[in-house]
Amino acid sequence: MNKAIGLDDVVVAETALSAIDGERGHLVYRGYWAKELALSSSLEEVAYLLWYGRLPTQAERTVFLQKWREARELSEEMQRWLMSLPRSLSMSSVLQSAIAALSDETQFDWPPTPDQALQVAAKIPTIIGVRRHALQGVPFDPPMRDWTHAQWHGWCTCGNVLPPRYVRALEAYLILTAEHGLNASTFTARVVTSTQADLPSALSAAIGALKGPLHGGAPSHVETMLEEIGDERLAEAYLRSRLEQGERLIGFGHRVYKTVDPRTEALKEIAQEMAEEEPWFRLALYVEKEAVRLLQEYKPGRQLYANVEFYASAVLKAIGLPKEMYTPTFVASRVIGWAAHALEQAATNRIIRPGSRYVGPMPQE
Repeated sequence: MNKAIGLDDVVVAETALSAIDGERGHLVYRGYWAKELALSSSLEEVAYLLWYGRLPTQAERTVFLQKWREARELSEEMQRWLMSLPRSLSMSSVLQSAIAALSDETQFDWPPTPDQALQVAAKIPTIIGVRRHALQGVPFDPPMRDWTHAQWHGWCTCGNVLPPRYVRALEAYLILTAEHGLNASTFTARVVTSTQADLPSALSAAIGALKGPLHGGAPSHVETMLEEIGDERLAEAYLRSRLEQGERLIGFGHRVYKTVDPRTEALKEIAQEMAEEEPWFRLALYVEKEAVRLLQEYKPGRQLYANVEFYASAVLKAIGLPKEMYTPTFVASRVIGWAAHALEQAATNRIIRPGSRYVGPMPQE
């Protein structure tokens, strides 16, 4: 296949943000294993790492957390606007529109800065929460204002205070999906940034790319599959039936990773810790084991393993997130990586303007 079609393996940028090795199952954020960050750091610390190039000192962390809490507040005008949007709009479309609207509400001069990135990232759960409560006809009234970002996101999306073990699981998911190289939405953010458009415009465009069915993963589809299986005793028959009909197993295989996805390893570790008290995690762990065994039988040599969407489904379902909040939650995470790429693009900017080869007819002489 012509690599120009889809830009497969075509290097279009140098980055210090993340390294992905699909053959060895490695994912690195600025010199740190992403898996270790997910199990030992907060989302705010990882955002600081991606935006500033290093983890914060204790003093820097304290200041950064305070700025993050203050930045999550929305003006009354923005809240009224969110309530006025048509009910038919998906939450992803609401986020796309609201982030674009931030250009008019706050000064976002070019080039983008980490403070600008914080202003957007901190507001996303609040945008979701205000909109969600408006649709339900109840006031947006959080019981706490000094929560971490993961705690705040959990309340805004679920409508209830999450237990600490659920917050930890959610935070691990948010960290592991914050950055993943030059995928379609990230490339979109860099292209828009290269035109010297403001940061909200670049981030809004990235959400537009993410909304396509070929990007962003499908944890809700994995959840549907697990619900259809329902019982460990039915797993083998269900999976064999899908494979014998030539259907792919949702949540298995990845375009980049030819071995175990490192993000999957971290989420699986959390699932194993919580399996005794969460039947959903026990089912996910069993189905993964059976699926890998059957894939080796039906597709030998293909190296198909559970991807991040598989255990993302287990985590998001277990903590009580509604399915319609899965993609918005991914946006809340990946916006950190999009912003980091916008900052990196702006630092040595040149407008991204690839060429093309004309293959149509020429005029008659």
